[in-house]
Amino acid sequence: MNWIEIDFFPVMGKTLSAENTIKLNFSPTNLDLERVDLKNTASFDDYVNQQLKQSEKIFGIGGYLEHRAIYKRSAVFVTDESDFRNIHLGIDIWTEAGAPIFTPLDGVIHSFQDNVGFANYGATIILEHALGEKKLYSLYGHLCLSDLENLEIGQEVKAGDLLAHVGPFPENGDWPPHLHFQLMWDLMGNVGDFPGVCSQREMDKYAAICPNPNLILRSAVL
Repeated sequence: MNWIEIDFFPVMGKTLSAENTIKLNFSPTNLDLERVDLKNTASFDDYVNQQLKQSEKIFGIGGYLEHRAIYKRSAVFVTDESDFRNIHLGIDIWTEAGAPIFTPLDGVIHSFQDNVGFANYGATIILEHALGEKKLYSLYGHLCLSDLENLEIGQEVKAGDLLAHVGPFPENGDWPPHLHFQLMWDLMGNVGDFPGVCSQREMDKYAAICPNPNLILRSAVL
């Protein structure tokens, strides 16, 4: 499949260009994170906002297959004493709460739910798209709870439709406001949810299932 031939609508309503977007680093190489109280969402939010303000950008972006340090904020990412989920499978777009999110290509609503719990997705929508003979699923996490109202399974969506909005904390899973955008070829039986983070041991398995979301986002800074 040639992704370049597909005309995707910008997920955030505009192209994520070098003029409006900065790449954010949440890996262990960013030593500034050691000075941030990641378990305190307001403090974490202040840090993100500072990065955006200093760069004079609207969006902060990054994360696909990034080894992340920020998941130490919650035990939800600990599978056992020897296995910790810290490889990010989607791309995060950090911006202000309430920012609109648009459907990138035609599809239907596969499922949706509020994935409650500290550091979880919060309100989540999964769309199903037909790409030739293949099905592609796109996941939108950390949305406004109100975006789940009046949705129906199988409901058609068109490229460019207003789908949802970036949710505020704590209703968005208690994160600084951002969209978690992820692609999957196979939902592995999941409904309204799908792992957004895996362990290093499982990275090859999930990388084969979850293509790079920048194939759709086409951000110039990634």
